[in-house]
Order: sequence, then structure tokens, then C-alpha cells
Amino acid sequence: MPDKLSKGQRSYNMSRIRGKNTSPERALKKYLKKKGYKISSVKLFGSPDIVLKRKKIAIFVDGCFWHKCRKHYIQPKTKKSFWIKKINQNVKRDKIVNRTLRKNGWKIIRIWEHEIKNSKSQMVNRKLNRCFSSL
Repeated sequence: MPDKLSKGQRSYNMSRIRGKNTSPERALKKYLKKKGYKISSVKLFGSPDIVLKRKKIAIFVDGCFWHKCRKHYIQPKTKKSFWIKKINQNVKRDKIVNRTLRKNGWKIIRIWEHEIKNSKSQMVNRKLNRCFSSL
């Protein structure tokens, strides 16, 4: 199926997609601050979206497309080999980041963008509680 947008339009659209400070990240940060969590700006391997340094928790907000969500991932229809390779590399890198941070004593929380949009408080609380109970 051909792309409905011109090459220039598609390029512009793709250039607008941000990797940092996305709306799901901002919503989660706002929610965590409201709950009283202190968010640190610490540089860690894998560049977590949110770091709770005191608790040694790294939080990643994963986009459904970019990290291959089981519920919402839809395989691209154009440039399939490029996108499939890129997305599979993202998933592989996520596993390496998780392993490395855990080895260094960090707890990892991965939250899908749809979990923040749909049921922010329930899902986040459940994941945080699970993480804190194992400390």
C-alpha cells in the first residue's frame, strides 16, 4: 500500500516525533510529583525517562510502536525491513539495559504509553507497589 503522504510530508511528520519529554512522560512525572516522589536528573545507562535515585528505581515510558507493545503494535506497511529491524533492535536494547541496570542494583519499571493514557493511577501504583515491596 503506497504512502498517502509525500516524501517531504512524511519526513516532516517523522521529524516531529520526540524521544524525550513526551506527553506520556510529562503526565507520569506530574503524577509522581503529586504523589510525593522526588524525581532526580541522573544520567544512567539506557537513559531512563524518570529516575527515583533515593529508591534506586529507573522508569522507562515505552511507546507502543517503538518498543513493540503486544497489544497495540501494528507492523508498518511501508519500508517494512527498515522498521522491523529498527524496532527489533529497540526491544533487544531494552533487554540489555534492564539486565545491566539490575546488575548494578537498580529496580526497573517499564510502563507502556497506553497504560499511562488509559489508567494512569491504577497501573502506575500497581507497578510502583510491586517494585517497593521487593526492596
